[in-house]
Amino acid sequence: MENENAHQGEADLGETDLGDRGGAEDRDAGGPGTADRGELAALRAAFPAERCLPPLGWDAVRAFEREQGIVLPEPYRTLVAEICDGCSEGPADVDGLIPVAALPADWGCAQTQRVLSKPFPLTETWVWEDDPRPYEEIEPLIDEVCNHGSVVLGADGCGMYWHLVVTGPQRGRIWNISDVGAAPFGAAFGHTTAGDGFAGWVAHWATTRRPWFDVVV
Repeated sequence: MENENAHQGEADLGETDLGDRGGAEDRDAGGPGTADRGELAALRAAFPAERCLPPLGWDAVRAFEREQGIVLPEPYRTLVAEICDGCSEGPADVDGLIPVAALPADWGCAQTQRVLSKPFPLTETWVWEDDPRPYEEIEPLIDEVCNHGSVVLGADGCGMYWHLVVTGPQRGRIWNISDVGAAPFGAAFGHTTAGDGFAGWVAHWATTRRPWFDVVV
């Protein structure tokens, strides 16, 4: 999965300018809008319509992708285009799922520091609180983890944020990044029995109403 996803964003980026074709046609053609119908049905059921923000539509999603130089992973891409661009009832714990272009209210960095087209730099858990190197040495690396190659899905409070990786080997996977370190979500990394992508993250919340995974940083 990692090798395949590492180059998927670059491959899909050239296909995002699809003119007036709708999302359903994208999926039927096997283009970048391809999403599993079962996952989409589960996402519609997980997010109550009365608490959802309106979807962006495919033109706005493609415009965001062109501006950022990325292609959003599925099924999150279709969720934002066709179902909702955020929902106040859902993961994460504070304010639910935030819009794709937004940042949590307590986010400390400037929006301009975020570069979604640069690869997310981690492939395994990093607890920088325990890193023996001087903070001055690792601070730029922490900034990259927080700002490169991901969209922020929401906050759990106390400096904990959920990220969906959009660029690099971890593309499509969910990470929790806090003030002490960063860890991936999903069964592939030993955290819960949930899938490691957006659909698995939402399903874990919808089933347990627990936005946190079993093994914390």
